[in-house]
Formats: sequence, C-alpha cells, structure tokens
Amino acid sequence: MSSGPAGQVARSSVRPITRVQRSATLRTRDGVAIDALYEPGPAPDTDLAIVIAHGFTGDRDRPHVRRAAGVFAEAAAVITFSFRGHGASGGLSTVGDREVLDLAAAVEWARSIGHARVVTVGFSMGGSVVLRHAAMAGAMHGGRTEARVDAVVAVSAPARWFYRGTAPMRRLHWVVTRPVGRVVGRVGLRTRIHPHEWDPVPLSPVESVPLIAPTPLLIVHGDRDPYFPVDHPRMLAAAARGGAELWLEKGMGHAENAADDALHGRIAEWATASWTSATAEGSATAEGEELPW
Repeated sequence: MSSGPAGQVARSSVRPITRVQRSATLRTRDGVAIDALYEPGPAPDTDLAIVIAHGFTGDRDRPHVRRAAGVFAEAAAVITFSFRGHGASGGLSTVGDREVLDLAAAVEWARSIGHARVVTVGFSMGGSVVLRHAAMAGAMHGGRTEARVDAVVAVSAPARWFYRGTAPMRRLHWVVTRPVGRVVGRVGLRTRIHPHEWDPVPLSPVESVPLIAPTPLLIVHGDRDPYFPVDHPRMLAAAARGGAELWLEKGMGHAENAADDALHGRIAEWATASWTSATAEGSATAEGEELPW
C-alpha cells in the first residue's frame, strides 16, 4: 500500500502550547491531516506523555479508547489520535504501513508541548505500528529526532503479516482486500481503506522488535485472544532476546475492548517506571539509516 518508503515524514504543524486540554489537527510529512487530542494529566508540569495508538476500525473518540485514556491520564499526560482513514482524520487506512507517520506526528507533538519522556501504547494494529515506529526511530536514539520514544507497549499485536489462522482474521482480510469488503469497512465500520496492496511490504513486527533495544518494551496479550493466538506474543518476546517484558493475561480477549481498567492501570505504572531503565546508547539499527521522518 506504500507509494514510497513507509513513513517518510511526520512533522506536526502545531506550535508549542500551554499544557491544557485541547484538540489539534496534526500534519504528517506525507500531508495527511490527523485528528488529535491532548490531555495534560494529573499535574500540568509532568514530563511524561503517553501516546495511544488505537486498533483497526477504532478512533480517538471510541468509548474503549476514551476509557484507556482516562486511566492513563491519572498517571501522565495523554495524547489520543485517529489513524488515517479513521474518525475525523484524513487519508485512507493502509492497515499498519504508513500509519507510522501518524504516530510520529503525535509523538513529535508531545515533545513540542514540552514532554521530555514519551511512551507509546498501541493496541492490535496500533501495537504493530508502535513496534515498527520504535524500531525505525531507534537509529536516532539519544535525542537526535523528536519522533523518538522512551518506552513502548504493544497490546494484542500481531507478530507477522498476512496471518489468516483465525476466523476473525479471515473476515478482516476480506474487508481489506475485496472491493465489497472495503465498502463494508467504510459504511459499517467507519473506516476508509486504501485499495492497493503494500509495495514494498513493510518490516514486520517480529522483524522490528530486535531493533528497539535498549528502549524498554512491554508486550501484553490475552490468552483468549480470538484474532492472534499466544504464539504471536511469544514470537515477539523471543525476538527481543531478553529485551522485552511479556504479560500473558489470563482470560483476556483482544485489544482495547478486552483490556480492563486494572490492566490499563498496570500499564500506566509500568510506563511511569520504565524511564529509569532507558539509556542513551544506540540501537541495533544501523547508524545513519535513512528514516521516514
């Protein structure tokens, strides 16, 4: 679905602002308008911001996204946004490819507001996006790009692309790949989907994970996930070679809808503590690699 390198850009057009709740339209470097909301959290001078990346067919105003944001806002400032093709954002969904640009715009906005630490939390498709984004930003770890992150949480994320091993994923592939499915996506799911296949195919989540270190990484997955069985989080954790923490949640289903407030609270606690283990060392990505933002 790419018309060029996945993530060629993502700069916010928003100037630094005072830390009060406000909505904004961010502009990615490939020109897509992204609808975003900033909430300052419990203390206006907090240096931590959590950026939430929702799942496919979600948006920043969906109840399950707002519920997660409400819990996270008890511990930190929170940015929610709608991926391209979702909600009030422009563009068409590429189902995890160019969405790294949308996330980069939100992360840059957090830093422009003055947050020294940014943690990304992604659900399902958003989980794959936060992994790819962290791997790509890893080459510039240590402050050389405003799109860098200080910790990453992937909830219910796939390990590999094109997975069709469950009935829900076969239905999702029908929605994405068939013309009538994309009509269902637009009308029934309020999601506008790009009609073309990925070209080139972006780095997969499991290929991205080894490039994230030394950035702290948390992988969260339900043992009753109907979309991606537990071999997915185990593959991701194994790819981190000891550089990731894995939480397999008993009885949990898939993504935002299945994550309860208690789990969100534990994720927020992990996010607030994770900065102590972060370092300014370079990542496994080659220094000088061209980045998309």
